[in-house]
Amino acid sequence: MKTIVVIGGSKGIGKAIVNTFLDTHKVINISRSSPEETHTNLTHMGCDILKDELPEIAAIDSLVYCPGSINLKPFGRLSLDDFRQDYELNVIGAVKALQKYLDVLKKAERPSVLLFSTVASKLGMPYHASIAAAKCGVEGLVKSLGAELAPSLRINAIAPTVTDTQLASKLLRNDKMIENIKERHPLKKFLNPKEVAEMAEFLLSEKASSISGQIFEMDCGIVSFKI
Repeated sequence: MKTIVVIGGSKGIGKAIVNTFLDTHKVINISRSSPEETHTNLTHMGCDILKDELPEIAAIDSLVYCPGSINLKPFGRLSLDDFRQDYELNVIGAVKALQKYLDVLKKAERPSVLLFSTVASKLGMPYHASIAAAKCGVEGLVKSLGAELAPSLRINAIAPTVTDTQLASKLLRNDKMIENIKERHPLKKFLNPKEVAEMAEFLLSEKASSISGQIFEMDCGIVSFKI
């Protein structure tokens, strides 16, 4: 049974990814809070990615880094610390995890890594300066490491639009806001965590063995179409 390490798997998209793999993989969740689920294949390791040393893990086939932020403010109200904090969580945290576990990953037969970006890296949207800048850093990391680590390791990222998680709850806090979000997307919907987890499952699987260094926009059409 292969081992997948999910950093930030107790909530939102990370939680959905953990649940997707529980029956088929040994899943190690690394996060500050414990997941609600219990399963014979699930191990939780408590850790604050930015403050604590990551735990030692003997074998890893796939690594998923899920922590993210939605810090939406007008540019004039964003402090330098806002930019630093978003960059630390989204980019430096991913770098820390990759540097910690890269040697272990390379020992796996066909290892893979999955990171997360955002549609705001491609589509200019007001109030997204800090998170868009940070996630562009994630995309650059994916492209560079995809080239540097080929052919021994694959790395890709998913760039979701609004997803129905606790992190996005301020954007979906009433029926009018939910309807407005749907109307902004050409497919008249936004994402649920399960469908993002299904994309993650594909990208980490042998079915995606020819895919590396790519950013997959799960955008419900908002980046791709003008209708």
